[in-house]
Amino acid sequence: MDTHGVTARTDATRAGPGAAPRSGPGPTRPWDAFARGRTVLDAFDQLAGGLATSILAVVMLVWLVATALACLVGVGLPLVPVTLRGLRAVANRERARLSRWGPEVLVPEPGPTRLRAAAADPAVRRETRWLVCHATAGLLLALTGLTLPLSAATDATFPLWWRLVPPEQAAPSPLPLWTVHDWPGAFAVCLLGLGWIAVVAGVAPGMAWLQAWPGRRLLAAAPGTDLALRVAQLTATRAAALDAHATELRRIERSLHDGTQNRMVAVTVLLGAARRAVARDPSRADAILEQAQSAAEQALAELRGVVRTILPPVLADRSLTDALTGLAADSPVPCRIDADVPGRCAVSVEATAYFVVAEALTNVARHSRARHVTVTVRTHDGRLRLRVTDDGRGGADEHGGSGLVGIRRRTEAHDGTLVLTSPPGGPTTLEVDLPCGL
Repeated sequence: MDTHGVTARTDATRAGPGAAPRSGPGPTRPWDAFARGRTVLDAFDQLAGGLATSILAVVMLVWLVATALACLVGVGLPLVPVTLRGLRAVANRERARLSRWGPEVLVPEPGPTRLRAAAADPAVRRETRWLVCHATAGLLLALTGLTLPLSAATDATFPLWWRLVPPEQAAPSPLPLWTVHDWPGAFAVCLLGLGWIAVVAGVAPGMAWLQAWPGRRLLAAAPGTDLALRVAQLTATRAAALDAHATELRRIERSLHDGTQNRMVAVTVLLGAARRAVARDPSRADAILEQAQSAAEQALAELRGVVRTILPPVLADRSLTDALTGLAADSPVPCRIDADVPGRCAVSVEATAYFVVAEALTNVARHSRARHVTVTVRTHDGRLRLRVTDDGRGGADEHGGSGLVGIRRRTEAHDGTLVLTSPPGGPTTLEVDLPCGL
């Protein structure tokens, strides 16, 4: 078996994409340019996702108009429930997309399916207005934002290929302002392409924001929905916290009862036998006392093991990275820890993260038949994010008795989230997101 690879990276001065720009004079830091490039790439990713939902919006808008026209002639009423459910499905797809790139947009309760009730429902009216905006302006912004980089790249590489096309087609794009006949003109187009690249990099984030703005304004839940859902969520997580606490107490009680308590009973019995042996057969007393000492040492070791599962001392003495490194060293499957945690989180959060990784590594060793596992730990925007990935056979089932239910309960007890991706054949990825400050 290969040795365990452990990588831990800490940098207290790391700046992420969301860090505030530095004021004052001075040279540009390398990660500032990297953060800007990441922002531009994220903007193009958002525009690409918006293009997909805008195409769905166009199809849904055509269907909606067709249903409305059919209702005018009296044959479209049977299509109304299907149309309303389709409208809600497309709107929910956009809500999910917006939630991935910013504050969560809550999904409302299922809406009405009858024409009169839908016409009076404010949520349906807002979704219809968003549909029109996204199918027109959203589609235009997506197409513009995604075709401009291609045109800019075409112009920037113009000197490499302009001699290979017919003379009447050797012109800059997207606007053929002039026809190129010589090398100075080709390099002029190249400079124009580089300028286009700078322009696109500058306006892409704004275009992505503008494309998402109607959705955030019109698809947001009604006032009071956020609070009601939050209360319901907190009620559920409180129940999960109580269940997780009760489960942990039962586990500790079972460990003490089945292990340490039995060892202590054995010590008591052996000490009683030693006392009797001193009076009857002193030669046997030493052997019995040696057995009692061995049983006491085993009881002490088991008690230390139980204590470590409650709150690992290494978390208090050192850091979460060091604690996870110890888990990786003890894992029967080669494990690599990639941790970038500049600061400390709340003790309960770090203990939960330790438990999640320990349980995940146990599952990998027992069920996955993996040859390697990677644990990635990051902090961003006040959240602690864990990802455990293995190259095993996949097919992990949360309800299959593999400990994933316990991981979910402890995660949700801290108002966190758990996402499990484990297709048959692998790989398996377990992602946990926890707030750092609870």
